[in-house]
Amino acid sequence: MKRILAYSCLFCITFILSCKNQNTDMNENPLLTAFNTPHHTPPFNNIKVEDYMPAFKTALQEAKEEIAQIINNSEKATFANTILAMEFAGEKLSAISSIFFNINHAETNDEIQAIAREVSPMLTEYSNDIWLSEALFEKVKAVYNNRNEESLNDEQSKLLEDTYKAFTRKGALLSGEKKERYRVISTELSKLTLQFGENVLAETNAFKLHVTNEEDLSGLPSAIKDAAAQLAKAEEKEGWIFTLQYPSYVPFMKYADNRELRKEMFMAHSTRANHNDKRDNKEIVKSIVNLRLEKARLLGFDSHAQYVLEERMAQTPEKVNNFLQELLDASLPFAQDEVKEVKDYALAHGLEDELQRWDFAYYSEKVKSEKFSFTEEMTKPYFQLEKVEKGVFDLATTLYGITFKENKDIPVYHPEVKAYEVFDENDKYLAVLYVDFFPRAGKQGGAWMTNYGEQYKTTEGVDVRPFVSLVCNFSRPTEDAPSLLTYNEVRTFLHEFGHGLHGMLSETTFKSLSGTNVYRDFVELPSQILENWGIEKEWLKSVGKHYKTGETIPDELVDKIMASANFQSGYQSVRQLSFGMNDMAWHSLNDKFDGSVVDFEEQSMAPTELFPSVEGSCFSSAFSHIFAGGYAAGYYGYKWAEVLDADAFSLFKEKGIFDKETAKSFRDNILSKGGTKHPMDLYVAFRGQEPTNEALLKRSGLVK
Repeated sequence: MKRILAYSCLFCITFILSCKNQNTDMNENPLLTAFNTPHHTPPFNNIKVEDYMPAFKTALQEAKEEIAQIINNSEKATFANTILAMEFAGEKLSAISSIFFNINHAETNDEIQAIAREVSPMLTEYSNDIWLSEALFEKVKAVYNNRNEESLNDEQSKLLEDTYKAFTRKGALLSGEKKERYRVISTELSKLTLQFGENVLAETNAFKLHVTNEEDLSGLPSAIKDAAAQLAKAEEKEGWIFTLQYPSYVPFMKYADNRELRKEMFMAHSTRANHNDKRDNKEIVKSIVNLRLEKARLLGFDSHAQYVLEERMAQTPEKVNNFLQELLDASLPFAQDEVKEVKDYALAHGLEDELQRWDFAYYSEKVKSEKFSFTEEMTKPYFQLEKVEKGVFDLATTLYGITFKENKDIPVYHPEVKAYEVFDENDKYLAVLYVDFFPRAGKQGGAWMTNYGEQYKTTEGVDVRPFVSLVCNFSRPTEDAPSLLTYNEVRTFLHEFGHGLHGMLSETTFKSLSGTNVYRDFVELPSQILENWGIEKEWLKSVGKHYKTGETIPDELVDKIMASANFQSGYQSVRQLSFGMNDMAWHSLNDKFDGSVVDFEEQSMAPTELFPSVEGSCFSSAFSHIFAGGYAAGYYGYKWAEVLDADAFSLFKEKGIFDKETAKSFRDNILSKGGTKHPMDLYVAFRGQEPTNEALLKRSGLVK
């Protein structure tokens, strides 16, 4: 997942305060002085919570003054004094925002969340002051209308076009009361999306299953029990503690024989922010979708989905819905057969009533084990985190010639975070890569890639390199073993690292067009294509080494991984499609919604339903991707990018999965180009053709 920060700013841009090394007064705010660190990375070791708000206020004032200078410039508006000047305006503010909101996702606390609630409306107001400025828009429009008078190259033309379009899509054409209403909506949405995410995190952290009877651990692998025991010990309690963090929740649902405890865990997870209390998100969901609809209507669109998709490869809600339906039609028969297989197995092995959602992962794992003589737990001894990390880095070296060197002098925001310098094949510095692997109370769930700084070139032509961060929630080390990854966690690592490559290998002029600043339904291509190496024997054997003996993962076990790769691929496809359909339903509304969130959700996901409904559960109340992140009317993009990545990887399969020429073409035509061209143009330049569904359906085994 590519994480889009929850703040509004002029552009997603990096700030380098100064390239000069200088001594500063220790009483000065470290966010407002030169970053005297390797590569001018954020000085996390010096930043205190109380530094943020003064820094925001100072940087906001400076940013406003920089915008005012552009507006008050009496010279004829040109690309240089208007578009380029805007590109570099507010750099200090963007840097502080990037640091702060990334920390709010990865290492937050009550104080940071309070600052986020206070500062988000301030940033939204600043953003609105830019996009709604008639004087500034007149200058931009003048440059746009006279663009043929200047000798602009392709990237300059793209930046100009994007800037002009951004104004029109952010309210510049509104007037009077509509413009003021747009301001109110934007501010309210910034508050609501922030509150949604805070509620989900609080709900996730609030639940702990404390087990004191060892018989209740029946079925759980020893490594899972050890991790639970270590957590209980850390909290000075006897027994074992399980949480809703994925490294704890997922294996519990897969392996725990105690059905009642599985149900308790499932209910805790599926009812998050749906308890009609102060952390309930249902009213927030209604407010968000209604405000998004109202904003879209103000801008001349029938729905929020129509507004969003104007700037996506898919273009229209109708095209997205047809795409989702086509994949559902192909996937559903397989999914139904797969669920029936599990039901039949469960009934034959002691289940005395209807198969419920808290049963499915448990019995699926048993079916998988019998069918393939394989479980993910069998692979964990061979996927020690440190060795997987090296294997992923080595893959990047093989494909792109880049290398990684840990630098402990680069400050990090938590002791568990590591920082690497990245170099190209000629030992030229490319980027800083932060990796943050383990769950914490202050970290949101899931896995994502983000930036502390974008790649771009200064007006003097200096290539400023990016600071990329990969944030995951992998299984922690225990007292008896290092961190051992499941096979799915290995795939997650590859996925996020693919996003990281998109950022690290960027070679653009403008930060607004660099790295992952691309259409949302294109941004998952670099991440998802890298997952394909995770089902290739040659790569798996290079990375899979037993953590005790150093033995290479046996061919027999790799064959089982590959043979089981498409296990329940129909079910997995339908599950993912259900999320996309839920998202599209919420954001295709063209009338104000005031009904039941639970009932609406049930109706939107009905075509994909494979199980009995569970009273009290609500997916939407914790659907952070669309209500606290940047995937609103865009969750379909994961499946869209699967079509792209399957088609793209078929070329690697044809030429050789480590073929350097194919890798160079992918780097030159896609990874390095960012958003400098339309995504389909970039894709065709690499692949030689537009993609079709065929490769994905074939890879997934969804062709009868």
